[in-house]
Amino acid sequence: MEKQVRSLNHIPEGNTVKVHQLLTKGAMRRRLQDIGIIEGSTIQCLQKSPFGDPVSYLIRGAVIALRKEESANILVETV
Repeated sequence: MEKQVRSLNHIPEGNTVKVHQLLTKGAMRRRLQDIGIIEGSTIQCLQKSPFGDPVSYLIRGAVIALRKEESANILVETV
């Protein structure tokens, strides 16, 4: 089965994905890396807020909320 690459903001609740690539630069890239979003790490989409922004994710044992503009720059692939 071919792995599908898409941005994190398109992942449905309950799905687990693996980080493929970060498209951000500078301080935001560093912040994402500091919270554990690096190539190869797994992320589970836990819950979307009623209006869809922000979304909570399980990343390396911690629950992190990301806004759409942040998660749109994280490319992930199905596990």
